[in-house]
Amino acid sequence: MSSAQRREQLIAIGRQLFAEKGLDATSVEEVAARAKVSKPVVYEHFGGKEGLYAVVVDREVRALLDRITAALTAGHPRELLEQAALALLDYIEQETNGFRVLVRESPVGSSSGNFVSVLNDVAHQVEHILGSEFKSRGYDPKLAELYSQALVGMVALTGRWWLEVRKPRKETVAAHLVNLAWNGLSHLEAKPSLLTVRPR
Repeated sequence: MSSAQRREQLIAIGRQLFAEKGLDATSVEEVAARAKVSKPVVYEHFGGKEGLYAVVVDREVRALLDRITAALTAGHPRELLEQAALALLDYIEQETNGFRVLVRESPVGSSSGNFVSVLNDVAHQVEHILGSEFKSRGYDPKLAELYSQALVGMVALTGRWWLEVRKPRKETVAAHLVNLAWNGLSHLEAKPSLLTVRPR
C-alpha cells in the first residue's frame, strides 16, 4: 500500500470510529488495530488522533457545504428552499457516518462545533437569497439574517431527528419542512408583534 493509500485508509477508519464513538472515546490504538498497522504509522500521518479528526471533519464540512452550495444555484426562492432541504437530507442518507461525526461533537444549543460552523456558512448563503426577496416584498432586509438562522436551524434539527428515525421518506420530510417554512414566509407580517406581550 502506498503512503497516499494508507493515509486514505486511516481517514476512512477514523471517520467510522469517530462516527461510532466520538473523538474522546476513540484511541490511536483502535485506529491502528483496524488498519492492521502500528501506532507510529498513525502518528506519522496525522500526529495523533486529533490530527486525524481534524482531517475527517474538514472533509465532511467541505462535502456538506459543496452539496448545499450546488443546490442553491438557481430558481424561485421556494425551489431553493426545497433544494437545500433535500441536499441536507441526501447527505444524511448517503454519508451517515460523516453527518454523525459533524453532529456528535456539536450539541444542540452550542455556539461552537463543526456542525454549528457549517450551519452558519449555510445560513450566510441563505441570508443573501432572503435579503433580496425581503427587499422586493417591502420587508426590512436587515432581518434576513435572523430568518436565515431560523430556517437553517429548523432544517438542521429536523435532519438530526431524521438521522435516527428515517421515517417518513426524505422527500416527504423535505416537503413538510418547505410547507412550514414557505407558507409561513409567504404570509409574513411586515411588523410582527406578540399577542401576549403589551408594547412598551
